[in-house]
Amino acid sequence: MPSTSSSRAATLAPVQDGDALAAIDLGSNSFHMVLAQHMLGQLRVVDRLRETVRMADGLDGKGGLSEPARLRALDCLARFGQRLRGVPRLHVRALATNTVRQLRDPQAFLAPAEAVLGYPIEVVSGREEARLIYLGVAHAQPPKDGQLRLVIDIGGGSTEFIIGRGFEPVERESLQAGCIASTRRFFPNGRLSKKKWKDALTEISTEFQRFAGLYRALGWQEALGSSGTHKSIGEICAAMKLTKGAITAEALPQVRERLLQAESIDQIDLPGLSSDRRPIIAGGVLVLEAAFQALGLQKLLVSKAAMREGILYDMLGRGGVDDPRDASVDALTQRYGIDEAQAARVEATAMRLYEQVAGTWGLDDDDARMLGWAARVHELGLAIAHSQYHVHGAYVLEHSDIAGFSRQEQQVLAALVRTHRRGVPKSAFDALPDRLLLAAKRKAALLRLAVLLHRAHDSDEIPRLELAADGDRLQLVLERDWIGTRPLLRADLLMEKEGMPGLGIDFQPMVA
Repeated sequence: MPSTSSSRAATLAPVQDGDALAAIDLGSNSFHMVLAQHMLGQLRVVDRLRETVRMADGLDGKGGLSEPARLRALDCLARFGQRLRGVPRLHVRALATNTVRQLRDPQAFLAPAEAVLGYPIEVVSGREEARLIYLGVAHAQPPKDGQLRLVIDIGGGSTEFIIGRGFEPVERESLQAGCIASTRRFFPNGRLSKKKWKDALTEISTEFQRFAGLYRALGWQEALGSSGTHKSIGEICAAMKLTKGAITAEALPQVRERLLQAESIDQIDLPGLSSDRRPIIAGGVLVLEAAFQALGLQKLLVSKAAMREGILYDMLGRGGVDDPRDASVDALTQRYGIDEAQAARVEATAMRLYEQVAGTWGLDDDDARMLGWAARVHELGLAIAHSQYHVHGAYVLEHSDIAGFSRQEQQVLAALVRTHRRGVPKSAFDALPDRLLLAAKRKAALLRLAVLLHRAHDSDEIPRLELAADGDRLQLVLERDWIGTRPLLRADLLMEKEGMPGLGIDFQPMVA
């Protein structure tokens, strides 16, 4: 069981030698799966699967997804799921990116997708995607000590730009300009021309200007391109005998001129270009040329790694003492001036309560960690205003880019903070998938009690704290003499009988 002093002890079981780990990247163009084995502290890839799904082709501009694109995605995930049978749930992480982020109702796709895959699927923000991309590239091609490097990943729906040092990103950006999205946006009828290209280049370059100045000021000693787009362009450069596989400021315009010899996308004839890349290569070259111009790039090496490798290494961190989410919660604590002593008291009590009901309620170590993080940031909204501070805090947590957290994890964290006091609105848990709903409401009940028990912000020990759960019934027992000297707390606990039904729980406070 986790320690009563901190959720930091509630880590997943460390990965052991011989354990299988799998990462799945639901990209806008392709779905990738990497299956690896942990051996002697290293990850050894034992299998890779890749399928061109082109989910971004199915977006209708209003957040809808076409039936053919949906079926392509589900069929692919069913095949991935067959390969993963027998791999423990905690050793598989599937992440969806730009296209799923744009869906009007992501859960309408995610529910059947999880069913056919057999594992949960999380959605990550663009900046979290960027962090994982950098992590994968850094492990595949270890950086030199102290040097800054630039990593660019042109996906199907978005492009990520990261400057990092060592294994840590320093700056992260994600723009809505991927190879599929840009091809559809600027060449919707498939027709190509130099004028269309020039106008598109100007428009994309303008979007890049919002961060280009900062990136150029920081500088870098090495630039790498991750993803299939860069690999394809690198292969074209090599086939045209312009480079040996790198992409340079001299070679890229020649690739563009050769590409524009075609009057339409289906007539593109570039040496080294695969047939499955032909429909989207125009958008990829366009985005990359804009990046070269905006950032003043001279040379871009092609990396063998991408986000899927980053997911694997991130899983190792989540299973040990280097969970990036801990660092992110610490950063939130500092940024918003949270009372750390009070947060620690609430967290310790929340963990005491968790230990007593986790088995009965089916809560696991992931739940313990989330409960602990929620306790540490439950007063975040006080930095904005005391009135409705739980609402302010929940909004910040749901809509911020928090490194290490998926969107669903942030939504759970926000829901716990939103419901830790006052009434529980019916909409508080609407954003959560059904598989997370029950556990989230039960964690919310534990956090509410922990916050109530420390409303006075004092450091007095709670001599007796017994919590028992029986289905949706929750019974709390406190020492009579102790509660007798705290009439406000006693009144709050009696009032809590009215608040808990909002979580579907029948709460009974008792004294003994």
